[in-house]
Amino acid sequence: MEGNRRITKERGDLLGKIRDFTTSLVRNLSEGPSLTVFIDKFRNYCTDPDANCYCSSDLPKGQEILSLKSECHVRRIYVLLRVLLIVQQLLQENKHGSKRDIYYMHPSVFSDQSVVDQAINDICILLQCSRHNLNVVSVGNGLVMGWLRFLEAGRKFDCMNCPSNVHLIPVHVDEVKDIVSVAKYILVVEKESVFQRLANDRFCNANRCIVITQMAYDAKFLRVPEIRWLGAFPSDFEKYGLPQQCLLPLTPEDKRRTETMLLRCYLQREVPQWR
Repeated sequence: MEGNRRITKERGDLLGKIRDFTTSLVRNLSEGPSLTVFIDKFRNYCTDPDANCYCSSDLPKGQEILSLKSECHVRRIYVLLRVLLIVQQLLQENKHGSKRDIYYMHPSVFSDQSVVDQAINDICILLQCSRHNLNVVSVGNGLVMGWLRFLEAGRKFDCMNCPSNVHLIPVHVDEVKDIVSVAKYILVVEKESVFQRLANDRFCNANRCIVITQMAYDAKFLRVPEIRWLGAFPSDFEKYGLPQQCLLPLTPEDKRRTETMLLRCYLQREVPQWR
């Protein structure tokens, strides 16, 4: 009960911050055309070759100033406000949505997922909160099919009628209840493409099981003695003498990214031998 009151208060505080922010924008516009939005800049690493620093994301490293004088800034402010409206609705209705869900609400406006991601990051900085506080999740909770049935927010999901039909796992899993299953085992797959292949092959029709994507499964529940690994380990290359043609060579872009990562200061502190 205490936890629910705290969450309700946090949600109310955020809605108040959203109201104050939009009110200040309207006030600035009413006073003249010179609207500005200040967004703190953060980073959690640097490329100090001596690696004697202790970079932290807790303190801002300067500010970005968005204004109506720049066309790209105008678009960024516009997208920020569109996403902020969606976030406000999620908070008011106490619902959750993924970043991908938000993008598909107005794909012609946002044009790319990265635009939404940046807007959400800007909102978190402006409101001084995490994405979780905004009721926005990184991705959906994943996919499920197989021999089970459950209720979520009053809706009934009966996967057992057609075991190979794919269902989205609810984002707000706390509301899932009355789970019934006759499955003999649960198969957790890492890639959604593998999941779709199993669905196309109607795997669950021939096997009394539940198949879910890994993103749907809390990592702490994967660390149990009963779980069994199906797949290849990196050590299998030497153990079984696999030929070189089984490996994919690093591309120039792979090498460039690796070299860039090795310049980060925290790697020098933690694993200097990697450089």
